[in-house]
Amino acid sequence: MRILQWLFGGGRNVLKETVEVFRENAEAGAVRDADYSQAALAQYAAEFHARSNRTRFDSLADGLNRLVRPAVTLCVLLPIPITMIWPGHMAIAIASLALLPVGYWAIVGTVTSFYYGGRMQLKAQEFHTSLAATVANAPRIIETIDSLREFTSDSPGAADPGTDTELSEAATETSENPAVRAWQERGNE
Repeated sequence: MRILQWLFGGGRNVLKETVEVFRENAEAGAVRDADYSQAALAQYAAEFHARSNRTRFDSLADGLNRLVRPAVTLCVLLPIPITMIWPGHMAIAIASLALLPVGYWAIVGTVTSFYYGGRMQLKAQEFHTSLAATVANAPRIIETIDSLREFTSDSPGAADPGTDTELSEAATETSENPAVRAWQERGNE
């Protein structure tokens, strides 16, 4: 009785405490997860609450930040229809760009690469992730392709009827089917 009282008595559970060294207490883990979710939601709500107290300048700056990518995209693609509609004006505009110093183009290239570089890196990482998933599926896909190749007409032996001797023997065999047997007997008459 003293052993059981020592294990489970006195407001302590030695067995439970020992098990929790090796395995997480599910109830305590759920409480931690709930606290984490509540803290994340509170932070998210605080972020949106802060947005509602923004000034007009904050809204203007935010709007201008969102216009950069569409503006650059339009500046790259817009010369195509302009050249088709007003080729003379576009030739003058392009010739005038040649008057800009090389240092200006270096600054434009640097700003553009820094601005788009982060996005490109993110897309490259997403591409590598999808590539890894594709490579992981490759053995299954190759197995499927190999099994389907057996049914193509250019596969060796796919439509091999055998020798003429085998065909004539198969044609002269007696059959258990009464209709086939009657047809074979009519052919022999």
